[in-house]
Amino acid sequence: MGNFPLKSYFRSAYVQIGVVAIGTALAGELKINPFDGDIFRIGLGSSAFLLFLLLLRRLPYLITGVISGLVVLLFRTGLDQAFGHGLTLADSVTRHCSAAVYYIVFALGMSVIKRRLDRFYPLALGAVTAVIDLLSNEAELLTRLLVTGTATFKLNEWTFLMAIAMLRTYFVTGIYSSISVSRMRIVQKEQNRRIEQMLSFSSGLYGEVFYLKKSIGTLENLTLQSYELYRRLSDEGQEKHKHYVLGITQQIHEVKKDSQRILGGLIKLTDREVPGDMPLSGLVQYTVHSSQKYAEMLGKRIVFTQKITLDYATANYIPLLTLLGNLTANAVEAIQGQGQVHLEVREQAGWTLLTVNDSGGGFPQDERELVFEPGFTTKFDEEGVAATGIGLSHVRDIVARFEGEISLDTAPGLGGARAQIRIPTRMLRKPTSPT
Repeated sequence: MGNFPLKSYFRSAYVQIGVVAIGTALAGELKINPFDGDIFRIGLGSSAFLLFLLLLRRLPYLITGVISGLVVLLFRTGLDQAFGHGLTLADSVTRHCSAAVYYIVFALGMSVIKRRLDRFYPLALGAVTAVIDLLSNEAELLTRLLVTGTATFKLNEWTFLMAIAMLRTYFVTGIYSSISVSRMRIVQKEQNRRIEQMLSFSSGLYGEVFYLKKSIGTLENLTLQSYELYRRLSDEGQEKHKHYVLGITQQIHEVKKDSQRILGGLIKLTDREVPGDMPLSGLVQYTVHSSQKYAEMLGKRIVFTQKITLDYATANYIPLLTLLGNLTANAVEAIQGQGQVHLEVREQAGWTLLTVNDSGGGFPQDERELVFEPGFTTKFDEEGVAATGIGLSHVRDIVARFEGEISLDTAPGLGGARAQIRIPTRMLRKPTSPT
């Protein structure tokens, strides 16, 4: 095969048709003979063939049926000749050619309904394929009658054949439905994983964009102030100092322009968020799920609980995820070893309250105002380096953007910290973020 990828090779239609044909021929040897003699056999070949066709929709059904029928004919003829059943080659071909007709007719019937397979419910699919199976059996028996002169069946035997057709087609469609459900669950799990990654990325990026905008505003003010200083120095005739200040002003202006370019790129990324709205309950579920992973990463055994008495969809889920994610991460970091984190969402007099309680060490009374100051932290690594991150000062600023408030207190019943965000419900129900 040279450099041709092995995976692509096995995905090719010809190889798949070969697998279907060989698998059908082998399965057909697991059989029973419901009537006297060897006039008719009921094997797993037809069941395997139906399952293959349902799973491999991209295959050309009629071609697959023709090849499968020929392989079954050759396989059974070869077995007759190999094991010395006393049959000539012509007798073997005559004896088994009706089986080939069965698979060709069955494939023809399936090709008729191929485009509508997804529209059938399992019960309807089982009934339709049972009819195709019965017609294929009739074609097989008619071929046997014409070729060998075998007598036709009685009415009770046809009823038995119909019952067998119903039994095996419903059995196969049941297996197919189970496989389809498993596939859907795998796809759904993968989609949820990707959505979580996008939400985590977007919520983290939201904080960076928010503060980059704030920094650009600060740079703008610095540029104006530097230029005012330059004009005063120019009026006073301080040539040396004014050129020095002008250089600083130009450098600040360049930094601002570079920051604006970076901001433009980040805004394009944040515009690729998961579209639509998200309910508050979904925000809490995602926050709990991601926080559980964070706790496991830190080697902590933390029980997460939640209470949601208010639920509505909001377009502002990214900033809310940023807020809840940071408050919950702080709660996880504050707990030593094992503990509990409780999230609550409720409404009070037109305000939406988002509360995170933990069983950690809490905040001393004299630090509850300091924690909102930029740069304040109580977390240091083993080398004494202060922790980095969005910080409660940043959380407070994002809350203020929604005309909200944040407060710290002692968590009732848990003894740790309680961080509560209060935002006017009207701000969150709006389809776009407030300006």
